[in-house]
Amino acid sequence: MHVFITGASGHIASAVIPELLANGHTVTGLARTDASAATVEKLGARVHRGSLDDLDGLGAAVAASDGVIHLAFKHQEMQSGDFDGALRADLAAIGAMGDALAGSGKPMVGASGTLTLTFGGDLGRPGTEDDALAGGPRIDAENTLIGLAERGVRSSVIRLPPTVHSSLDHHGYIPTLIGMARDKGVAGYPGDGANRWPAVHSLDAAHLYRLALEGAPAGSRLHAVGDEGVPFRRIAETIGRHVGVPAASIPAEEVGDYFDFLAFFVSLDNPTSSALTRKLLGWEPTHPGLIADLDEGHYFEV
Repeated sequence: MHVFITGASGHIASAVIPELLANGHTVTGLARTDASAATVEKLGARVHRGSLDDLDGLGAAVAASDGVIHLAFKHQEMQSGDFDGALRADLAAIGAMGDALAGSGKPMVGASGTLTLTFGGDLGRPGTEDDALAGGPRIDAENTLIGLAERGVRSSVIRLPPTVHSSLDHHGYIPTLIGMARDKGVAGYPGDGANRWPAVHSLDAAHLYRLALEGAPAGSRLHAVGDEGVPFRRIAETIGRHVGVPAASIPAEEVGDYFDFLAFFVSLDNPTSSALTRKLLGWEPTHPGLIADLDEGHYFEV
């Protein structure tokens, strides 16, 4: 299968592209800059120069493929305050790619996040693949992708945990939390730190992307979750132990100052199950969990 990937120079794609190539697929990756193009080529994929805003170019690249994995999102715009603009660009790109795939029966695998499950309030249990909300940030994109199943696209969405971890992760939440601990001299956690975050190793997530591309039924919601829920305090304590600083509770009135753009997310309790995904696709994580991966030390090498 020839696969077109957006976000091809990013963290998740750096695991997904080798996974696909190792299993007989070929890949073309979207690259906006020369640096991104060089990264995509180094991974062994062809390069399609363009961006999420080049809707005609996206449509042409998708039409020339046998399937699509959509990983791109304008994270820099989100962090700089233009979250609404990033959301609009994502929806427009999904629409253009969906139009190019309509009626083809080809697969399109998108990305969402397990944290969206918290937007509807406390479930009182681990979130499952059957849980879905009617709308909201990132949820609209997820629902649009799922809706492509009614237009003859074998669409699926993989909800990723806030912590997708491995030596490939250089800019995610874990490196950010480590940087905060170093800068502030304390590894912080909100309140009592009992809230839980799910996690998955990058290579396990990549394996699930391939399985979804190859065989997920149309309209599938999938969970790339290895650790169902790691208490935030344990994450902070592990980071503090490696950085050489104490772990400490950050009072509610100081969460914004300490955690900056992560302030909205750090207090969310997001235990998440992947039981239905494992049963549907036979996916089983085989790589280290979050704490074991942190203890390998690669996140703390300077």
